[in-house]
Amino acid sequence: MNGILDRFRLDGKRALITGGSRGLGREMALALAEVGADVAITGRDQESLGRTAGEIERLGRKARTYSADAVDSDAVEVMCASVLSDTGGIDILINNAGGRLVNVPVEEQSLEDWKRIIDLNVTSNFLCTQAIGKSMMERGTPGRIINIASISGMIANRGIGGRSYETAKAAVIQFTRATAADWAPHGITVNAVCPGGFMTEPNQRWAKENPGVISEFEEAIPAGKFGEPEDLGPLVVYLASDASRYMTGASLVIDGGYTLW
Repeated sequence: MNGILDRFRLDGKRALITGGSRGLGREMALALAEVGADVAITGRDQESLGRTAGEIERLGRKARTYSADAVDSDAVEVMCASVLSDTGGIDILINNAGGRLVNVPVEEQSLEDWKRIIDLNVTSNFLCTQAIGKSMMERGTPGRIINIASISGMIANRGIGGRSYETAKAAVIQFTRATAADWAPHGITVNAVCPGGFMTEPNQRWAKENPGVISEFEEAIPAGKFGEPEDLGPLVVYLASDASRYMTGASLVIDGGYTLW
């Protein structure tokens, strides 16, 4: 009989992580590789893709890289088809690509920017989930889909504009629940992770541009500080593994307690 820790192993599994070359995506990619998965990652920057792929390979796992802009729906569809063709199938999909990008109030945000944020955070998620999930069903094997949402899908962030981001992440949470209900009979779990404050590269830029907002945010975290990117790895390993086989449709908050009050 396998022990508890054996249920967290991902030996022989194939994972795809969008936006997987930097920040939280990189940490998730390395975490999955460490417990045995081969990992495909997407991103726009070839240098960071290559660097993270090298780190995955040094852990003894296969790495594949795909250049794709998550805002470009055609490119996302081509990427998914290429991944499925190259790997023979994906067992674990992590929809991580996303971002706020703009800091403007609703009354000033252009329709073009609104659509761009929705496409980046929601449409790319839908397209990847559709393509990879359909493949999982056709293969008749259990699958894991993990959507990286945000506490911003549950609250409005103080002092920051671009409410398209909050709207998009709320949509990701509900898309997770609805898809989980549909696909549970197929053995495919669909869960969301809702991070709070993590000092990734985008947030480091926000800190330089809006130091007051960032310091106010950190002061309101009961745990007393921002999360470290590596804090996300163990949670994602759990959701990707057999250990979480009875959990689906959940939105797991990891924010140091920020949303408690």
